[in-house]
Amino acid sequence: MLALLGFLTIAVFLILIMTKRVSVITALVLVPLLFGFLAGFGVKELGEMMLAGIKQVAPTGILLMFAVLYFATMLDVGLFDPVIAFIIKSVKGDPLKVILGTAILTMIVHLDGDGTATFMIVLSAFLPIYKQLNINRLVLSGIVALSVGPMHLVPWSGTSARAVSTLKTDVPHIFNPNIPAIIGGVCWVLFVAYWFGKKERKRLGILDFDYNHGESLNETQKSLRRPKLLWLNALMTLALIVALMKGWVPAPALFVVASMLALMINYPKLPDQQKILRGHGNNIFMVSSMIFAAGIFSGILTGSKMIEAMATALVSLIPQQHAGLLPTLTALTSMPASMLFTPDAYYFGVVPILSQTATQFGIDPLEIGRAALLGQMTVGFPISPLTASTFLLVGLSEVDLGDHQRFIFKWAWGTTIVMTIVALLTGSIHI
Repeated sequence: MLALLGFLTIAVFLILIMTKRVSVITALVLVPLLFGFLAGFGVKELGEMMLAGIKQVAPTGILLMFAVLYFATMLDVGLFDPVIAFIIKSVKGDPLKVILGTAILTMIVHLDGDGTATFMIVLSAFLPIYKQLNINRLVLSGIVALSVGPMHLVPWSGTSARAVSTLKTDVPHIFNPNIPAIIGGVCWVLFVAYWFGKKERKRLGILDFDYNHGESLNETQKSLRRPKLLWLNALMTLALIVALMKGWVPAPALFVVASMLALMINYPKLPDQQKILRGHGNNIFMVSSMIFAAGIFSGILTGSKMIEAMATALVSLIPQQHAGLLPTLTALTSMPASMLFTPDAYYFGVVPILSQTATQFGIDPLEIGRAALLGQMTVGFPISPLTASTFLLVGLSEVDLGDHQRFIFKWAWGTTIVMTIVALLTGSIHI
């Protein structure tokens, strides 16, 4: 019964947001609450589940609130203006080069394994270019989402760390066999970027224009620029990224302090600080509110044991005579599973069940871990409504979550399928 209610919760949520019946934040809160009541839980029990979910995402919510403020401030002061001007000059108005450049830059930036930082850096640089060239912004969010997927298998990402921890193994046994699959995924993403680029070039043509980014700014934007502080802001941002990657300071605390320093250094006068806060307040609220609503969603699913029941139900569907297909099935379903399970729920709830089942059938349980990483919250995390960074991606790209999912889902699944084929050919997983 709990498994059925869990699947219905996910299904109703996805239908509501993809058909735009209600807002995402409304669906995140009310859908699991409704099914929680149907499962027989009382108001107090559901309240405790929601609070537990909110507490779990609170650090991420604080991180994104102040990270958005920091990078929005850096946009206002003009930190990325030289990068934007250089890229536009290099691509010469060619949408194909812009989209390929988006994919390559995203992959390079995402070597740190941090989706939040990648989205903020890449989207801050490229969104003005897409607007100027009138390229479909769903292509921007889609290509960035695709590009972080294969790179998120790096062993220092949170997802890989969960898999290694759950299976009680080490990085070489999980990561190294998947390297050919990662390369295959990267090649697929570059092909998709080329395909999208060709379509946008055909639609828009190659624009031969003399674009000066500085001249395109309005008076308000020009008044907020701080060209004399460019190098100071660049050094501060570089130091922030290094500290973030090294983990010297907890990320939420790091961005709280960094955003306040950015405001004080660039806008020492209170009215200017208030202008920045008012200007970006709506975006900050939308991102942070989505995160806390997602906490309620995952809190109820986890606290009610619906996720655990769903995992057990999925395992029971596998006939014993087809047990050898378990790693392959895990790989092929790993990306869509990102729509159903949080990374903690999947790697700490589903993977142990799958790996134990594999052991009983004489299959190396590490193959389950490698297979799961081919999609579950790697390729799938920038599409899943269960991860906070997805809302940052669509928010900064200025697109709707449902539109983003419809646009890029099949291409993301294609990444997982390509990586699965390569994994089978190279022996990372077996049939």
